[in-house]
Amino acid sequence: GPRERLLGMGPGSLGDADLLAVLLGTGLVGEPVSVLSARLLEKHGGLASLARLGTAGLAAERGVGPVKAARVVAGLELGRRSVARPIPRGRRIVTSRDVDAALRPRLAPLEVEHFVAIALDTRNRALAELRLGQGGAASCGVAPSDVFRALLRESATGVIFVHNHPSGDPTPSEEDVRFTERLLQAGELLGIRVLDHVIIARDGYTSFLDGGLLPRTGGRP
Repeated sequence: GPRERLLGMGPGSLGDADLLAVLLGTGLVGEPVSVLSARLLEKHGGLASLARLGTAGLAAERGVGPVKAARVVAGLELGRRSVARPIPRGRRIVTSRDVDAALRPRLAPLEVEHFVAIALDTRNRALAELRLGQGGAASCGVAPSDVFRALLRESATGVIFVHNHPSGDPTPSEEDVRFTERLLQAGELLGIRVLDHVIIARDGYTSFLDGGLLPRTGGRP
């Protein structure tokens, strides 16, 4: 079975359904655990959607129940945490892909918007990752004054802004564009370069800089 293959060949030899089967442990009469795990993944469209069900949603599934649900949710959360580490101080941010790779594991699954600022030095090396606001499904209520007050405390000379779209669509809204313009104006007044604004969602990401919505003067190399 999946557990024996994991022990003998390592986790890399197992697919998603097999790994889920190990977490579930047992199936039903007439439905082995490997069939149960495959059914759950097919019904919900993969691990990411399954994780969003939470313990209550999973427990309601036939053949799962609260104990198995808790085990699965804990396993998925451990996997998320293993890659959800803050950007280390001193890491150089070169492209929007760097931003997406660093923050996607934490931001893409969230059900409400979170606004993050990556404070940078003159060589575009990370000084700090600042969580500056969160809100509803479509806004995070951040004021530019609060944003730049936090950046000044870090002695930042540059910044990359990041937020998520819980809808799954990374396309900037009109409000996103207007707010970014306000941030850019505030940055110019305070001498802090706004290098990019990246929107992360389940269906990909959008970079204001790559899309021509921000000037490249003083931007990333």
